[in-house]
Amino acid sequence: MNIVVWVNGAIVNADAPILTATDHGLTVGDGVFETMAVVDGRPFALTRHIARLAYSAQRMGIDVADAEYIREGVSAVRDAAATGARPFDVTRMRLTLVSGPGPMSSLRGEGPGSLIVIGTDAPAAKRCRAVRAPWVRNERSAIAGVKSTSYAENVVMAHFAAGKGADEAIIANTHGHLCEGTATNIFIEVDEEILTPPLASGCLPGITRGLALEWGARAGLPIRAAEVGELDMSVLERVREGTAFAAVSSSTRRVQVLDTLDGVALGRGPLLTRLSRIFDEFASDNPDPVPPRQK
Repeated sequence: MNIVVWVNGAIVNADAPILTATDHGLTVGDGVFETMAVVDGRPFALTRHIARLAYSAQRMGIDVADAEYIREGVSAVRDAAATGARPFDVTRMRLTLVSGPGPMSSLRGEGPGSLIVIGTDAPAAKRCRAVRAPWVRNERSAIAGVKSTSYAENVVMAHFAAGKGADEAIIANTHGHLCEGTATNIFIEVDEEILTPPLASGCLPGITRGLALEWGARAGLPIRAAEVGELDMSVLERVREGTAFAAVSSSTRRVQVLDTLDGVALGRGPLLTRLSRIFDEFASDNPDPVPPRQK
C-alpha cells in the first residue's frame, strides 16, 4: 500500500515522527477524524466530511481547523501522490485532528493541535460479512454521534468479528435497539420499505447514510429513518430467515448489501439493491453534494 502524509501544512515522510509523546491524540484519544473515498482524484462528499469534522471537533471542545486549510492539505496529498517517486492514484483519504500536547490526565493542555491528512491506494471492501456483537453502544455517551479517535471499543468489536470470519460487527444500543456497525451504518429492508436506525439510537450520522436517505427518497424509494424503538435488534433474526434484508453503508463501502450474518448466507433485497444502484448513480453525477443549508 502506498501512502502520502501531510501534517500542519507540509508533506512529510510516512514514517516521520509527527506527534510528541504527550499528545492527547495519542495518550487519551482526544481527537476526531474523517475517512473519504477518492474517485478520479476527488474525495467524495468533501464538503460534508469537513462539516462533520467541524461538528465532531466542536462536540469534543477541540479547536476547529479552517475549511480552506483542510482543502489545501487534501490537494497537497493528492498532488504529491501523483507526482512522487512512485506515483499512484489515491483511493482513500483520512483527515485527523488531534488536540495537541497535554498533561498525563484527562484534562486537556493548551495545544497546539495537529491536522493530519493521509492518502492511500487501499482498496475498498468488495463484500460485507457481519456478526452480531455481544456488546452495546451507549446512546447517552458524551461522544455519541461523534467520529472520535477514541476508537478502542470499535477495535475490540472488529477483532471479535474477524475471529468469527467476518469483517463487521452489528451493535445494539443499551435498550436493545438496532444501532450501527463498528464502521458502518445499517439499513433494513422489511415489510416493503427501507429503514435505518434514528440518530437517537446513538449511531454515527454517516455521510453515506444521510445521502442514501436523501437520494433514495428523491428516486421514489420507500425509505426513512425509523422511529425510536421501531427497529429492535431482533429484526436481524428476520434477516437471517430471509423475510427481511440488510445492507451497510460507509464512505468506502457506499451502500453494500450484506453477504452473510453470523455465518448465514443472505439474499439480496430488491429495494436495497435498487438503493445501492441509485446511490452510485447520484454519486457519479454529484461527487461533492453540498448539505442543504450550504446551498
